[in-house]
Amino acid sequence: MTMQYALLIYEDEAIYGPDKAGPAMEEIVSCHMAFNRELGSARIGGAGLKGTVSATTIRTKNGAKSVHDGPYAEAKEQLGGFYLIEAPDLDAAIAIARKVPVLQDGAIEIGPLLGGA
Repeated sequence: MTMQYALLIYEDEAIYGPDKAGPAMEEIVSCHMAFNRELGSARIGGAGLKGTVSATTIRTKNGAKSVHDGPYAEAKEQLGGFYLIEAPDLDAAIAIARKVPVLQDGAIEIGPLLGGA
């Protein structure tokens, strides 16, 4: 039996240049394509995300919802992409997450999916 996990990729998007269109972006895309081939059938899905300037956030406060232009949360690192994977357990998901390409400092957050067993 396998579990399903989301691997959320956080990096400083400024390293990729305006509109995420520069040599650093080309380099990381190449790395992710190779990583996708390595993952094989363990990869359920995933994608890179456009820059946070194109993000919209819905916030709930005291039951009221409001729409805001901009990033998901205040942070030094931004959510830049994600993978959905299958792995037998958290240790295997951690082993996969350690291989997710990042160009500089960053973080990969691992979260089990509800009903993803």
